[in-house]
Amino acid sequence: MLHFVWVIIMNKAKSFLSYVFIIFAAILLAFNYYIFIIENSFAPAGLNGIATMIQYKTGFSISYMSLIINIPLSIFAYFFTNKNFAVKTLIFSVVYSFFFLFLQRIDIKAIQYSCNGHDTIYPVILSGVISGFVYGVCFKNNASTGGTDVISRHITKIKPNFNFFTVTFILNSIVAVSSLFVYSDGTVDYKPVALCITYCFISIFVGNLILKGTKTAYKFTVITTHPDEITEDITHVLRHSATIIEAVGAYTNQSKNVILCVVNKHQLNDFQKIISKYDNTFSFHELVNETYGNFKHIK
Repeated sequence: MLHFVWVIIMNKAKSFLSYVFIIFAAILLAFNYYIFIIENSFAPAGLNGIATMIQYKTGFSISYMSLIINIPLSIFAYFFTNKNFAVKTLIFSVVYSFFFLFLQRIDIKAIQYSCNGHDTIYPVILSGVISGFVYGVCFKNNASTGGTDVISRHITKIKPNFNFFTVTFILNSIVAVSSLFVYSDGTVDYKPVALCITYCFISIFVGNLILKGTKTAYKFTVITTHPDEITEDITHVLRHSATIIEAVGAYTNQSKNVILCVVNKHQLNDFQKIISKYDNTFSFHELVNETYGNFKHIK
């Protein structure tokens, strides 16, 4: 009974923290737009990029345009994509919009990164990294920043084989081409397009990296006739466990054992040293992007 109550409490705590992370990400993205993007004449792609171009041409605030775009998209996502995803996306959009409006009202232009048309690549890189971090946080918590992210999520639901970030990049590239006609001021200037695509690539790369996780490890597959000795070393030297599978060699028709073990990156050499001690042993390893599950520590 106590265990059941504890599980419920932990689930509630994780749910609460996910909303905290989403609100933090929304505030961070508002700062990112205000400090690095608005004053440097490039569109950060997506529907928010369209909102940025509209503000550049008309002065109509990104805050209002974001709400106009994302409220209907969130309603659509609620009924046709995923309810939890839609609610969290709406919360993100509202917090982002109101905080960006707040930054505009208090007039803190002194902290804006304005390069006056020179070395624009630096704010693009900085804003791309920050946006990628925000995207990763949102996607990990079943949310999005709105706009094309919602469209991409719906497309990948209908077509599961489509890569989420690939769909997003294609949609963003279309918006990037549109920026050619907004920031060129009557002349053909491909710089806004190049900056937009660079921003997209950096933000998608960072977002994908965060989404995959940083808990990389190595999975060893060992075929051996010394399973007990090797697992003994793995347990006592590396403080890991392993799984032993009985097998038969296809060529010799002799009984073998297959050991599966996932170890930390810094233990790669130690594992190889263990394997090298035993004859009749063949091993290979693969990179594991992230590990999941409830693991017990070996004392």
